[in-house]
Amino acid sequence: MKESCPGSKEITNPYPEDLICAFCTNKNEIWSDEPDTACKKCGKTITRDMKSSCLQWCPAAKECVGAEKYERLMKKFREQNP
Repeated sequence: MKESCPGSKEITNPYPEDLICAFCTNKNEIWSDEPDTACKKCGKTITRDMKSSCLQWCPAAKECVGAEKYERLMKKFREQNP
């Protein structure tokens, strides 16, 4: 079994969190590996602040979490940190 780094656990083993919609204050569930979600009440896109991650510097990041998830998360990192 291949062992992954501790920094990728949040991405490879996601867990649910609550995120309050800034538009209507509805509480929404978002997973730790999701950069944004649609509010269940008003439908607007709500975005979490993306904290620094090993995805930003590790040469094996794409292989570690998968290309699709890597690209989606890196796109959000670039949008939040131009």
